Amino acid sequence: MKAVVSKLHCSSMEEVMVVRRRPHVVNGGGFVVTDCKEKIVFKIDGCGVLGIKGELVLRDGDGNDLLLIHKKGGVVQALSIHNKWRGYSYDYQGSTKPIFTLRDPKHSCFSIIGSIRISVQPGNCYFDVRGYFPDRDCSIIDSTGNVIAQIKEWVGSRDIYKVVTKPSVDKAFVFGVIAVLDYIYGESTSC
Repeated sequence: MKAVVSKLHCSSMEEVMVVRRRPHVVNGGGFVVTDCKEKIVFKIDGCGVLGIKGELVLRDGDGNDLLLIHKKGGVVQALSIHNKWRGYSYDYQGSTKPIFTLRDPKHSCFSIIGSIRISVQPGNCYFDVRGYFPDRDCSIIDSTGNVIAQIKEWVGSRDIYKVVTKPSVDKAFVFGVIAVLDYIYGESTSC
C-alpha cells in the first residue's frame, strides 16, 4: 500500500495499537493512541478541544499536526444523502493539501444504511469500512478487498479498544479514518 499521509507512519510488520478515549469533562474529549510499549503515537482532538464543531486534528506523539479533518457543510451538503468529510495533510511549509474524502450515509429514517467509503487523492484508490464501529467490530478494506486495519473490542472496557494494522499500512491515515468514525457515532471527538 502506498503511504497516504506519510511513509514515516508505515511499518514493515503488523502492529497492535491501543486507543484510549479521553473524557470530555477533564480535557475536552478525543483519544490517544499508544503502541505496545505504551508510547503515545497519535493524539486526536475534536471539537471539545478545538471549539469548532465538525473539525478534527490528528497529531503525532510530539504534538505536530499531521491531519486536519473537517465535515463539509453548506446547502448542497444539506440536500445530499451522504455526509462528506475531507482530510488534509500539512506540507513542509505548513499549508494543507487534500488527501482523502470520506462519505458516510446520513442517519435518518429515510436513508438506506450503506457502507462508508474513503476516496484517496490523487488517483482512483478507495477504501471501505465494513462492520459497526460502536461495537468495536469493523475493518478498513482496500479497493482490492484486503483488510488493512481491524478495530477490535478490548474486553471489559468501552473506553479502550485495539487496532491491528497490517504491514506497510499508513497508520496516520487509519487513525484519521477512525477519528471520523468516532465523531460520526457521537463518541469522544464529537460535541
